[in-house]
Amino acid sequence: MFAKTPKPPYYAVIFTAVRTDIDDDYAATSKLMRELAAKVDGYLGIETAGDGEEITVSYWRDLEAIQEWRSNTDHKIAKEKGRKDWYKAYISRIALVEREYGFSSV
Repeated sequence: MFAKTPKPPYYAVIFTAVRTDIDDDYAATSKLMRELAAKVDGYLGIETAGDGEEITVSYWRDLEAIQEWRSNTDHKIAKEKGRKDWYKAYISRIALVEREYGFSSV
């Protein structure tokens, strides 16, 4: 349901995208990217929402972990495929999470 994040501070990378109609290996690549990101030291979790327009928030211990993920060769290849085929537009934002609070009746 929600990523299991530690007590703040930590970082969030917020990826917002508008998809094209091209689906060529998108789901498989997305799954692979999640698996590879989870192997990066400093990866904390991920949450995704949307259909056609998507928002994915990944959580990281520090900026160095984010940079390591950004430098991953497979991730770079997927980003190029995204620019070429899967996305009409996207934006990534990096934010420092200073506080968190919530509610759950589950």
